Amino acid sequence: MLLAQAGVQEVLLGMLLSLVVEENPNAVPGGIPFNLHINWIEVSLLSTVFGLTKASGRTKSSRVGWRIVDRMDRDGDGDGWVSLDELRAWIAHTQQRHIRDSVTSAWDTYDTDRDGRVGWEELRNVTYGHYQPEEFSDVEDAETYRKLLARDERRFRAADQDGDLHATREEFTAFLHPEEFPHMRDTVIAETMEDLDKNGDGYVQVDEYIADLYSPEPEGGEEPAWVQTERQQFRDFRDLNGDGHLDGREVGHWVLPPAQDQPLVEANHLLQESDTNKDGRLSKQEILGNWNMFVGSQATNYGEDLTRHHDEL
Repeated sequence: MLLAQAGVQEVLLGMLLSLVVEENPNAVPGGIPFNLHINWIEVSLLSTVFGLTKASGRTKSSRVGWRIVDRMDRDGDGDGWVSLDELRAWIAHTQQRHIRDSVTSAWDTYDTDRDGRVGWEELRNVTYGHYQPEEFSDVEDAETYRKLLARDERRFRAADQDGDLHATREEFTAFLHPEEFPHMRDTVIAETMEDLDKNGDGYVQVDEYIADLYSPEPEGGEEPAWVQTERQQFRDFRDLNGDGHLDGREVGHWVLPPAQDQPLVEANHLLQESDTNKDGRLSKQEILGNWNMFVGSQATNYGEDLTRHHDEL
């Protein structure tokens, strides 16, 4: 059951992301806006990635890094440098490959009757067993499981555009990756609000926003500079009407910005942070010199590509 341990997995993923951000606060530009459908594969991969950023894995990481940089350039003009356009194209490539791979990986698990569709009952039974929404009486923290089941059903019904409770591959892709589909926008916003709005007032307060990114040390102390920067980001860029909190429209503008080329935004960020000689392009040395930031970006599929063979990139 890939999601039956969702609570534990989200905690693990949050811990690992916190460690990555702690090692390099710029690794995740703008923070982590929301958690989508998390499964054990993602947690395992992130664990591997974090291990590779430590000293014991740096040699292997660097070798793979050289190959990734070679591919970025070879898929462009092959001049030995990585331009903004090449970096953007590579990030878009890794993003789409990740989506295809995740759907392919999950398809056989959920299409249990092998009819070429994933029914809601199939997905529910694989994920939660044969529990009905009113059940889970024998499960610890039953209310959490009921909420997760209701949330998954709501997302499935939104993805299932013809309403037959059986998802085609395209509909299943919308279920797993709702951020990629315009008709799933309201679902993404609703899930984000539910994740962040801890006091249930219908808004995301600045402390709720920060709590999703950072947990203070038990002994207290001053917040890291990057957390203070996030507070300023909240005031200057997230809270569009300046009323001190985020409503659903502002959350949507944050997590799914209108008409934004996300690969280009990320490519620009990586270029600006890594282009030490400010010539508008990146050498291998500049990329590997700021490798932790690339490990925390879609340029390496958040590090997953470090575990791939060369012909799989």
